[in-house]
Amino acid sequence: MKLLVVDDELLIRNVIKEYALNEGYTVDEAEDGNEAIEKVEENNYDLIIMDIMMPHKDGFSSAKEIKEIKNIPIIFLSARTEELDKLNGFSLGADDYVTKPFSPKELMARIKAVSKRNENEKIIKVDNITINKTSREVIIDDKIVEMTHTQFELLYLFLSNPNIVLSRENIIKNIWGYDYEADDRTIDAHIKLLRNKLGKHRDDIKTIRKVGYKFEYKEK
Repeated sequence: MKLLVVDDELLIRNVIKEYALNEGYTVDEAEDGNEAIEKVEENNYDLIIMDIMMPHKDGFSSAKEIKEIKNIPIIFLSARTEELDKLNGFSLGADDYVTKPFSPKELMARIKAVSKRNENEKIIKVDNITINKTSREVIIDDKIVEMTHTQFELLYLFLSNPNIVLSRENIIKNIWGYDYEADDRTIDAHIKLLRNKLGKHRDDIKTIRKVGYKFEYKEK
């Protein structure tokens, strides 16, 4: 599992990193919100541990922007213990809130708990489309639909981020990796093939001109 630890205090980052590495995790670091956002745009993380009070951009603002880019679990780490702060954090989509001073062992336990919850959420259902990350099965209108690896990953990315515009660059980073070289026509071809598999839902994938794509879903 790959973690991103965001805190302006080097000592805290080092402590978390030491314990996380002992648990077998891979760890990246960022010392403020702006650096964290840049790293999220360029990498895939399974979980983010983020301080709230940081220079340049605080944790709340950073988390809001990150959630608009990718749906990554976030654990807030902060000296702010007021209930209002916790409620604000959870309203931004945080999965947990740990107050300083904290026990590194307890933080590791919370990371495992959040990770386990998200493992159980690898089945996503949007409208009449269900996708199972574990079994790699796609069911559309009660029928199993066969998809290639790329089509499956594209659909999972869209359903994980409904109503969020995904740039072509963002799609490339998530599906093929940051160094993958592909022109717009390659991406468009994959999207066209995916649409063909979606039947009556094909038009749910909207082309956002000069930007990328969005899976549009209106709750009923």
